[in-house]
Amino acid sequence: MSDESPTSATPDTPVHRYNAELAQSIEVGWQDWWDEHGTFETPNPVGPLADPDEVAARGEKLFVQDMFPYPSGVGLHVGHPLGFIGTDVFSRYKRMTGHNVLYTMGFDAFGLPAEQFAVQTGTHPAITTDANIANMRRQLRRLGLSHDVRRSISTTDPDYYRWTQWIFSQIFNAWYDDERATARPIDELIAEFESGERATPDGRAWADIPVAEQHQIVDDHRLAYVSDAPVNWCPGLGTVVANEEVTADGRSDRGNFPVFKRNMRQWMMRITKYADRLIDDLELLDWTDAIKAMQRNWIGRSQGAKVDFASPAGDITVFTTRPDTLFGASFMVLSPEHPFVDELADAGQTDAIAAYRGQAAAKKDFERQDDTREKTGVFTGAYATNPVNGEQIPIWIADYVLMGYGTGAIMAVPSGDERDFEFARKFDLPIPAIQQPPAAWFEEHGIEPTLDTSVWPTAYIGDAPYVQSANDELDLNGIDNKAEGIEKMNAWLEAKGAGEATINYKLRDWLFSRQRYWGEPFPIVYDDEGRPHTIPDELLPVELPETDQFSPRTFEPDDAMSNPESPLDRLQDWVNIELDLGDGRGVQTYRRDTNVMPQWAGSCWYQLRYIDPTNDERFCARENEEYWMGPRTDVRPDHPGGIDLYVGGVEHAVLHLLYARFWHKVLFDLGHVSSVEPYARLFNQGYIQAAAFKDEREIYVEATEVEGDADSGFTYHGEPVTREWGKMGKSLKNAVSPDEMYEAYGADTLRLYEMAMGPLDASRPWETRDVVGMYRFLQRLWRNMVDEESGECIVTDEPADTDTLKLLHRTIDTVRTEMDALRFNTAIAKLIELNNAVTKLDSMPREIAEPMVTMLAPLVPHIAEELWKRLGRSADSDGTVTYVEFPVADPAMLVDDTIEMPIQINGKVRSKIEVAADAGNDDVEAAALADAKVVEALAGGEPKKLIVVPGRMINVVV
Repeated sequence: MSDESPTSATPDTPVHRYNAELAQSIEVGWQDWWDEHGTFETPNPVGPLADPDEVAARGEKLFVQDMFPYPSGVGLHVGHPLGFIGTDVFSRYKRMTGHNVLYTMGFDAFGLPAEQFAVQTGTHPAITTDANIANMRRQLRRLGLSHDVRRSISTTDPDYYRWTQWIFSQIFNAWYDDERATARPIDELIAEFESGERATPDGRAWADIPVAEQHQIVDDHRLAYVSDAPVNWCPGLGTVVANEEVTADGRSDRGNFPVFKRNMRQWMMRITKYADRLIDDLELLDWTDAIKAMQRNWIGRSQGAKVDFASPAGDITVFTTRPDTLFGASFMVLSPEHPFVDELADAGQTDAIAAYRGQAAAKKDFERQDDTREKTGVFTGAYATNPVNGEQIPIWIADYVLMGYGTGAIMAVPSGDERDFEFARKFDLPIPAIQQPPAAWFEEHGIEPTLDTSVWPTAYIGDAPYVQSANDELDLNGIDNKAEGIEKMNAWLEAKGAGEATINYKLRDWLFSRQRYWGEPFPIVYDDEGRPHTIPDELLPVELPETDQFSPRTFEPDDAMSNPESPLDRLQDWVNIELDLGDGRGVQTYRRDTNVMPQWAGSCWYQLRYIDPTNDERFCARENEEYWMGPRTDVRPDHPGGIDLYVGGVEHAVLHLLYARFWHKVLFDLGHVSSVEPYARLFNQGYIQAAAFKDEREIYVEATEVEGDADSGFTYHGEPVTREWGKMGKSLKNAVSPDEMYEAYGADTLRLYEMAMGPLDASRPWETRDVVGMYRFLQRLWRNMVDEESGECIVTDEPADTDTLKLLHRTIDTVRTEMDALRFNTAIAKLIELNNAVTKLDSMPREIAEPMVTMLAPLVPHIAEELWKRLGRSADSDGTVTYVEFPVADPAMLVDDTIEMPIQINGKVRSKIEVAADAGNDDVEAAALADAKVVEALAGGEPKKLIVVPGRMINVVV
């Protein structure tokens, strides 16, 4: 019988042939049945979704989660579901192996795209977002994903962001106790100040400090605080944007506008307090080494020292990883944004400094740190004192020093740093040598050994004995061990009060404000003195007000010195509010915060709301969090708790994961969760790539409208185009809609194809014409069990032959192993092999058919449900194959009765024999001597030696 393609149906096609039309009918029918029967509803221990008896009956818990998608207006393409299908297959498999699986899907729905669409069309972003979510829910449902839809959330739902605001309030009302290395409620800090247990910053008694100062002291400790900070200001969008929203060439990823570095008053989160824990606790996580390395590098922990240089504006503190080179510091460089610059500037330098600061503001960080460009800078006219030798060294500003790293100031040691060397050469600054480079270095550069740096072609980078590095109390000269030099210098600095050993981090506090409309409002109001206060929990959520003006005020794209104005600033009836905050002041007039939270906020904690989505009293009941995310000490003593499997793209390796870990650790410190980490195991799926085409203008054209092939060439509307491969998506115009695949083949074929394309963590090219291979496999499977004319089940109760049974159990054994390891492609290959073997039989034995269907059920659930029903088994399993026990291989069937052993004659393999697996040496020798090749080699004689290596080989020496 020939295989049918989706388009080859004719009037003569059997009614019950598995084709696209029948597949769709089966799939939609079972999706409706699952919804009607709540097949994938997962019970909780307590609360509205509770069913303790069912929790116990289901077995060991398993929490599986995808990184949730943004509801784009264009919907899904076939690249999006790769990870979703993978988690669904795994979740379905684990239900069949005795697990209570929590598996659902939500939508990360706030953000700039919906707001910009609202600006362009006048349609409220809530309307657009709801429509996009509805479309994506339809597409995901059609894929047959086994989500518990009761648990689905959207970050834009006020019932959800009520708790996002509540968590923000928790962070605002907390501080980090460095001594205990934990966050604590801010009230406990105030109590310690009041009792005298904790000294105030200047030693005064708390009662003697004016109330306004008390507030400032407390606010300076909060984990969420308002501060002047360097931000990415985009005048063309009228908002601050996050680092990840700035392209490599320093423009906004939305709108392609210039982005400028500016100091602005913004909400910040003190994530830096958690830097050590965020690094150290990576050791607790089942993540790849690559992802862990990315997080460590982003946090950037480095050992060094802080050194104070006296200046007319006060001590300038620098951080250096090489305090041992302090004798070689011959000038200082400040970031143009450094707060001391104005005070240090000589009157004659004011104009030059102002002009230079403007130029620096127009450059991006990556440009400023480009070591290949020519160094620029301006002398402030002021000098600082080098604490180690008392020398007066000039203070410059230069854009290669960033305010966002260290202290925004560096001590320049030009003899040992290439950037400082180039800067010193350009501006004729001193370059004192403080190390004696080896002879080989001078030979390499073609000069005689000398400490006269005027003839050095570059800085010396490396270890070498110190020279010219001594004062009356400290002598490093002759030491050639960097660690010893650093230790001695640090001890001297601390003894003199001029510095101290310290640890520095690249990680900066998290900028948490956006000047937008479509985001979570802050649960913050300001009193008449400008102090922030959280709104009482019972008044949450603070809902977004209605408006038809969604755009922030925008400016000329190059107007770097403009200031943001949020859309919420215009809504004065909403901004000004009378409240009683319960602080004894009674009803007062307050002003709301008119910024909104970044899109990251809602995705920091959504796993906790999946656990308890209908809880009105708490973001998540303690018992439910402990059950689903509590530490698994039965797995290992230091298990951190968290989601059992979290799947998503590697592009979120740092920011989302770092932010979510930070929020979760604050909640842990404050006693709201039992898990130390949110994501115990992380798996990064690959991407689906597709052919993309460019015309002669280097502009992408619609891939679906391109004709031709690699041999004859490709054309678009008759014009030649070039092909390349890239990540499937809107920007490359190479997206393929899953709706097209559902219509042409059915969802099961799409699921099977995406899982069979390669390992889940590898990227793979999409080829629509290859989908038919999986479609034909399902057709063969169907024909092996269903009569195409009558629709009757043709499976027989005749016993299977031994070879087929052995193949079945080897398949079961492999499929179980590969499913557990998320290697679905190899599991599929084994199932295809089994089905091909059965196709050659006269009929399909039931003892093969039933385990085959159950093994396929996680991968192709619709056709599996239908076959299970036609096998007459639905009545025995509550109507669904979903919770049927996954097959277990019979160990006896995995043992071969016979084995093949090679025969070596005089060291070379000349033949092979098949013997019983349990044959003794005498039997093996007899079989070997009877082999034709051995008989020929012996020519009637006896072997000099005959050695049997049991189970492996026979060696005959003639």
